[in-house]
Parts: sequence; C-alpha cells; structure tokens
Amino acid sequence: MDERLFINLIPGNTFLDKLQGKTKVRIFLICIVALIATWDMRVILPFAVLSVVGLVSLKPNWKKMWGVFAFVIAMNLFNLFLLYIITPDYGLNVCGASTVLFKFTDFYVVTAETLWYFLVRFTKLMGSFIVSLTFIQCITPSEMAAGLNSIGVPYKICTIFSLAFRYIPDITKDFNNIKISMQARGMELDPKKTSLWERLKQNVIILVPLIITSFDRVGNIANAMDLRGYGKGKTRTYYSEHEETSNDKKMKYFYTFLLIVTIAVIVLRIVMPGEFEVWTPWI
Repeated sequence: MDERLFINLIPGNTFLDKLQGKTKVRIFLICIVALIATWDMRVILPFAVLSVVGLVSLKPNWKKMWGVFAFVIAMNLFNLFLLYIITPDYGLNVCGASTVLFKFTDFYVVTAETLWYFLVRFTKLMGSFIVSLTFIQCITPSEMAAGLNSIGVPYKICTIFSLAFRYIPDITKDFNNIKISMQARGMELDPKKTSLWERLKQNVIILVPLIITSFDRVGNIANAMDLRGYGKGKTRTYYSEHEETSNDKKMKYFYTFLLIVTIAVIVLRIVMPGEFEVWTPWI
C-alpha cells in the first residue's frame, strides 16, 4: 500500500477497498451532508472521528499526505485568524453569550464562546476534508461511476467523472517525466538555487502544453466511444462493480443508521434553528 496514490486505478486490499462502489459513494454522501448540515459538535465530532478511522484503516502513504494536510490546516487556521481580526467577539453572534477569558485591548478580547466556535468550525472543515480524502483513497474511477449511477445519476455523466479522474494520474505522470527531462537539459528547479516565482514560471511552461495536448486525448476517446456505440442504450453495467459481499450487507445497515441520523439533524435544524446551531456545553 506504500504506492497508493491520491487517485487509484487499482483497488487495494483493505476493508473499505473491497466494498462495492455504490456502498462507498453512499457512505461518503451521507457523511459529507451530515457534516455540512450542522454546527453541533455532538454530531460533527463522531463523524470526524469516523473519517479519521476510515483513513487510517486504508494505510495510505503518509509521506505524500503530510504536505496536503499541512496546507489545509494552515489555510483553515489562517481563515480563523482573519475572522478573529475582523470580529474578535464572533462567538457572541453564534452562541448568544460572551465569557471573556482575557483581552489584548478593549476591542480584541478572547472569549470562551469564540474559541469554542473556532474549534467547531475547524473540526467541521477538517472532518469534511478527511472524509473526502478517505473516499478518494478507497475508490477507483470506475467504482465511483458505478456508485453514482446506482443512486440515479445518468451514466453519461458518471462516465465524464470516471474519465476525468483517470486522466489526473496520467497528467501528473507526464508532468513529472517532462520536468525531469527539462532538468536533465539544464532547467534549474532546485528551491535552494531559484526563486519561487522562477520555479512557478517554469512549471507553467511545462503544464500549459500538457493541458492542451490532453484535449486531443479527450477528442480521441470521444471518437472511439462514438464508434463503439456508446450512449445508445438507456442503461449500462460496470465491470468494476462486483457482487454484493457480506461486508456490503453489514455496511448497508451502518449507512442506513447514518442516513437516519443525518435526516434527524436536518429536520431538527429546520424545526429548532436556534436550539440546534452551535451547541455550547456550558450554556
């Protein structure tokens, strides 16, 4: 599993990898909707923990992920910092109270409610990111197309998603090969020897022609699919979608339970909007 990429073309050997595409898609959609639909930490935290457990169970290549994690965490913290700079007592708006812990000035105060809101917001965003990353790590493009088709998405749209995700690893591979070739010809990309702007410019020089040539590939695939009669039928099957296993049946009960919880959260937020927003344990 050390060679696991962000987008996989070959299924892995873990529990999540062996599930059907429709099972993976449904679990992902339920989890992401639940995280988006509420600001209640009692709902967000279990789903966030569940996503972390799922990602760890995949045994991914952590060396490839630390950079992405660091970037996402830094951007989220920077977003919270800007929010604090503009509205230091933001917790008063969402929690309805303001418990001052300490203050820098009369305007820049640190309240327990603001810190709590920032924690909820950070957990919510990171949970959504990890759920998405887990989904991408455990599904192949063909499985994703089969899963989307199982919930009613037209198979032509599913094919577009499948082809798009299949092309990303190819473009990445071609980009790295071209970059290595250019470096062998004298193009300097060492961070210690060139500026960030110069490296960005050189990478753009490589990337733009690569994207243009990718459109030719898309055209060739579209023509080949037309010649083979693609899109003539109302439905289609997917060779990547295997028979339902015992684990899929067990997970069906699991995601049905998650669906019930998600629906309950949405209904409660509509019925009691003030009571089911940012739950604060000490208020």
